[in-house]
Amino acid sequence: MFFLICILIGFMAAFVGSIVGLGGGVILVPILLILNEFLPSFDWASPQQIVGISVIVMIFTGLSSSYAYYKKDRIDFKSGLIFIIASVPGGIIGSWTNQFFDPDRFSIFLGILMLCMFLLFFFRRTSEPVLTEKRWQVNRTAKIHQKTYTYQFSIFAGFSVAFVVGMLSGMFGIGGGSLMVPIMVLVFRFPAHMATATSMFMILFTSISSSVTHIILGHVMWEYVWLFIPGAWFGGILGAKVNQQMKGSTVEFLLRALLLIISIRLIWQGIE
Repeated sequence: MFFLICILIGFMAAFVGSIVGLGGGVILVPILLILNEFLPSFDWASPQQIVGISVIVMIFTGLSSSYAYYKKDRIDFKSGLIFIIASVPGGIIGSWTNQFFDPDRFSIFLGILMLCMFLLFFFRRTSEPVLTEKRWQVNRTAKIHQKTYTYQFSIFAGFSVAFVVGMLSGMFGIGGGSLMVPIMVLVFRFPAHMATATSMFMILFTSISSSVTHIILGHVMWEYVWLFIPGAWFGGILGAKVNQQMKGSTVEFLLRALLLIISIRLIWQGIE
């Protein structure tokens, strides 16, 4: 029974996370925190062990979903590489910082962080950009579902945002996509499908760097982590395929709904 629960959690976390570009950690971490309270078989799941498992599982989620998105030409590799260069050192710093959190504060901080991400969607979007050739600026175009999108961002802004996102990813084990996707969509004007796919590509590398730090700190319980990987692998592939059939507005709606529901549950859990 315990084995089946872990498989199902891995699958659902990767499936939903891949659809909206969150990586799955934003689903897996809260679920394990909740199960730790109600099921004796999960009494081993401290915040540090949960995050350690999450970053390992997200490697496989990121790998499977990135491959599926790559085949459909959804990943913006140029922008993704810029984000990765900055997010990897941020992930290492965040992973080291994680060891100083106790369970209640961990839940509250994670819930507040996710609530802030939800609120980002209520800020008014910038108008459709007219691409200009400026130094240290990335200009991109993408064609999705017969519609052409244009977007741009400064390399400095991309580096700064990605570093902070990488740090939060390593700290909370949530993959970084729950913050990076809203910023790419709302600030950098990425189309939702492209933001989701690029986020999963970025999560693959940030998870690898963060996992190294958590392994060194002894946060990875290998006897449990392997139980989540099979479900995460297939969930990542299926989620990417489902995403490609959805409208961009539907992807954004699911992202907002998930952020709100999980943030409220975590904050309530932390203050009980």
